[in-house]
Amino acid sequence: MNNTPTSEDRIWAVFSHLAALSFGMGILLPIVGWSDQRRKSNYASFQCLQALGYQSLGFTVWVLAYLVILVVALIILVAMSFQAEKAGTNFNPFLGPGTTAIFVVLFGLFVLYCIFPILAAIACALGKDVRYPFLGKRLARYLEYDRVQEPDEQDWLNEDHEFRWVAAAGHFSILILFWGLLAPLTTWMLQGRQNLFLKFQSIQTLLYQALTTVVYAVGAFFYVFGFLLLLISMGAIGALALSSSLGTITTVIFAVCLLIAFALLLSVPLLHILGQWAGFRILKGENYHYPLVGRLVQRWLSKNSAEEKSI
Repeated sequence: MNNTPTSEDRIWAVFSHLAALSFGMGILLPIVGWSDQRRKSNYASFQCLQALGYQSLGFTVWVLAYLVILVVALIILVAMSFQAEKAGTNFNPFLGPGTTAIFVVLFGLFVLYCIFPILAAIACALGKDVRYPFLGKRLARYLEYDRVQEPDEQDWLNEDHEFRWVAAAGHFSILILFWGLLAPLTTWMLQGRQNLFLKFQSIQTLLYQALTTVVYAVGAFFYVFGFLLLLISMGAIGALALSSSLGTITTVIFAVCLLIAFALLLSVPLLHILGQWAGFRILKGENYHYPLVGRLVQRWLSKNSAEEKSI
């Protein structure tokens, strides 16, 4: 078996890695590349799957790191503000070495996220078998990419683990707002007919992520709508006095909208956590079912299968 990557192999690998620079929109490209190259090239298949993992799981780690830094930065700035108030000095949270350091760290994380796929793409263009730090070696072991191959024998990646990795990446991509839906949708369209497990996981992931996106959108709508009503009730855009009966009703509606918005928006991180947990269970060998959603999808697939057999 010839392990030297061809021009086609390198092209798929390069574009799959560079797709990470689109920040979610390009997550379908590694899936398309893997679907096209599996059972053609282990090199291209592995590089596409590695790029897929970086865009889904790596994006999750990147977002979580940003959130941690922002929370810590906010706590530090609030503490510095209280300290300045006690000392009777002026404090501008947007100026000073502390704020500059925070922006440098945030920008550094952004550059760090971008530099790995760029370097990987350059290495693949040169025909190198590149591995991402932490991710690459573990994925190679999981897919059995580095196992010894018998002479004159076509030895492919572990098929079951390939499907599980792609399915898990679909679950992990839930943090990529809107564009994360492309991962399970593309997988379903390209590989749904070849593997029932992948078909079920893709459909339930697509439905679950769509519902999560709807929850987020509805929560954001109530939040914006509530604040518009608040501005009206305060007379900021023309017209209602807070002491009037209409102003009081508007304020009550604002409070209700705000409670609904907070309830919905606070549930979104929990839905994201469940998506990450689902991906983890898939990699551990489980055919994970989302609560309610998984059961509905299974019934729908069973019904369609029975109808196809009757035809």
